[in-house]
Amino acid sequence: MNRSSFSFSTAGEILFGRGCSDTAPARIAQRGRNVLLVRGGNGARSAWLRAALEQLGCNVVEFAVAHEPDLPLVSAGTLAARGGTQVVVGLGGGAVIDTAKAIAALAPAHRPILDHLEVVGQGLPLEVPPLPVVAIPTTAGTGAEVTRNAVITVAEHRRKVSLRDPAMLPALAIVDPALTDGTPRAITLASGLDAVTQVIEPYISSRANPMTDALCRSAIAPGLAALRQLIDTGEDARARDALAWTSLCGGLALANAGLGVVHGLAGPLGGLSGAAHGAICGALLPHGLAANAARASDPELLARLDDVRGWIVAALGGAPQDAFATLAQWTAQAGLAGLHAQGVSDADAHLAAQSAATSSSMKANPVVLDARDLAQVMAAAW
Repeated sequence: MNRSSFSFSTAGEILFGRGCSDTAPARIAQRGRNVLLVRGGNGARSAWLRAALEQLGCNVVEFAVAHEPDLPLVSAGTLAARGGTQVVVGLGGGAVIDTAKAIAALAPAHRPILDHLEVVGQGLPLEVPPLPVVAIPTTAGTGAEVTRNAVITVAEHRRKVSLRDPAMLPALAIVDPALTDGTPRAITLASGLDAVTQVIEPYISSRANPMTDALCRSAIAPGLAALRQLIDTGEDARARDALAWTSLCGGLALANAGLGVVHGLAGPLGGLSGAAHGAICGALLPHGLAANAARASDPELLARLDDVRGWIVAALGGAPQDAFATLAQWTAQAGLAGLHAQGVSDADAHLAAQSAATSSSMKANPVVLDARDLAQVMAAAW
């Protein structure tokens, strides 16, 4: 493959650093006075931003997101945005930011939402530019603030599918690690493992390129070490900073190099079972790596897998040849449940193996894995 020829796209502007969210109100107000503030279920956590925006003369309408986005939620948000909204702000975790991006894309659109959805719809590109989005993550996990898609649950199909378009990249991403301080331990574990997965999979992806390599190499080892610090030892500002960086790098890398078997399975499993995305990824990661290693023959891929083993060993200890098993053992000891305990049934796993084999994430996996291979990955994560 030719890794030296590539393109790279991201948000219009990225602000990163502890305390940088202090500039958010003024930067939002510059983009429009009529603001739709998409937030999590607890309004107290976004009150600071609403108050600051109103002090600047903005008219703020809030839209609460209490669960991962589905069609009814996105449709309701789209209607809320059609009252003259000039800028959409997503303040929260990945579900909130994905909802904000979907609302901004669909509010000006003329076609029904299904026309634009992948898998269950036509996957048509947007015909009208989205409203500008300012994305402010409060968890370190998905990197949704710098990706061009929103994952939406379609209940009648029991699938999670993407609304995807290059124009959906946010105008501004504000990544302030201080907003992740004090995240509950279980959320830190699941979202942190998602963040780590999203720098490991692009690093071994068939679409990896020098830009994504630089991002992933700067983020995998620090992300693993930070996650261990936060889980095994406790709250630490420098660890939060490092994990926020890993999450940002993951979003940048996956948007430009793709993912692989872990996310190929996580999408269908989440839609079928309702289990949390990050927890699914964390359970699958060691076994997805092992499956890729078992089929790998390309010297460059073998070298990259050895890099990953070394980074795991540096963070968690153990021998390089046992690195994937060490990761699985650590995640279990940290309290991450296996797939069955997360609510995945045998029937879910069977359907997911069939769906994942042709999923968009699997297209970048570095080796070919068939439905039987995928079933074995899930069985190992059971």
